[in-house]
Amino acid sequence: MDTIFALASARGKSGVAVIRVSGPRAHDVARAIAVTVPPLRQAGLRNFYDANGGLLDQGLVICFAAGNSFTGEDVVEFMVHGSLATVAAVEACLAEDHGLRLAQPGEFTRRALENGVMDLTQVEALGDLLEAETESQRRQALRVLDGAIGKLVTLWRGHLLKAAALVEASIDFVEEDVGNWDAQILAELQAVQCQLQAEIAGQGARERVQSGFEIAIIGSVNAGKSTLLNALAGRDAAITSDIAGTTRDVIELRMDIGGFAVTLLDTAGLRDTDEQIEAIGIARGQKRAIAADMRIILCDSPDTPPPVDILPGDIVLFSKADLYPAQEGGVSGLTGQGIDQLLERIKTELSQRVARDGVTVRRRHLQAMLSAELALTDAIDKLAMQGYIAELLAADIRQAINALDSLIGKIDVEDLLGDIFSSFCIGK
Repeated sequence: MDTIFALASARGKSGVAVIRVSGPRAHDVARAIAVTVPPLRQAGLRNFYDANGGLLDQGLVICFAAGNSFTGEDVVEFMVHGSLATVAAVEACLAEDHGLRLAQPGEFTRRALENGVMDLTQVEALGDLLEAETESQRRQALRVLDGAIGKLVTLWRGHLLKAAALVEASIDFVEEDVGNWDAQILAELQAVQCQLQAEIAGQGARERVQSGFEIAIIGSVNAGKSTLLNALAGRDAAITSDIAGTTRDVIELRMDIGGFAVTLLDTAGLRDTDEQIEAIGIARGQKRAIAADMRIILCDSPDTPPPVDILPGDIVLFSKADLYPAQEGGVSGLTGQGIDQLLERIKTELSQRVARDGVTVRRRHLQAMLSAELALTDAIDKLAMQGYIAELLAADIRQAINALDSLIGKIDVEDLLGDIFSSFCIGK
């Protein structure tokens, strides 16, 4: 196994830079550079020297033992002054004086996976945490990184292994009267199936926390949609005018609302038109609005009915509330009236959507759970049949276990690793 190194902090000028070394020679190299090293997991101030005795820098060094480090291997971290020249000098010493290899992107994390320090879902969560832009993304990534999915799969797996053992026992002792365990087997399978179905039901909203929710602003022409978008953005993101049909195509604006990543869609005003380009824009807007996670429907006045049918989760407001100061339930992109209340309503609605207890967040997680749930359904259906074939029931349970194992990366993950680690920086 090669001993590898890389800059674990951001490259560029900084107050402190962290250079990580991992592998069987890590501690020997640390002693060669720092002369002496502090006790494990304790930081010590040392002078760092190259092979010729030249002073490289003065900084902190920390050593971690195999089994108690990020990678599961012997690890050393050098904290040096963050100038480009200092980092380059230390890296040259590691490579040229000691023959260490520069780590590949994500190689430290891959070693953590291979050494059992992290499962595949935790590796994905680390990538999500590094890319997190909003508070909800950060919280969700940390929860998965803490091993929440692995703990859940371990619980499910325990139920299925118990059911599998009972089925295997019924096969092994088929000639003997050892009793009927169908009720116990069914209880174990249904316990997992019920929890799987609940997890699957909330998957969509949790996945959207990472990818971002889409909210479409729709309404008639000159209803103030673009003005509202600009007010929410705090800048002129869309062209506004008194001319009907100014917005011809869908305008997208990415922003953070209440800790959630949201893409606002400003759509073309709804009306009948013979103008071909405007008609295309209206059709595109309607298509995006139907697919959106939420819609803000603007009415021209408090007495004007909504221009489209209201769906669950829609927020219906009348625009130009500055013209109707006595009326509640309006918003004005021009004066800002009602903007804070609208943002709070959006935050509340999105919070309710992701409030359902659950931890899985990716499309891959959903596919694995659906495979497991399908296998469990087949197994439960077989149990309901008179004279079922126990070997086929056992095969269904094994298929469900394999699907869950693939969820946390115990099997069939090699094809995924390249895609996952390609997004990691070299220092991870």
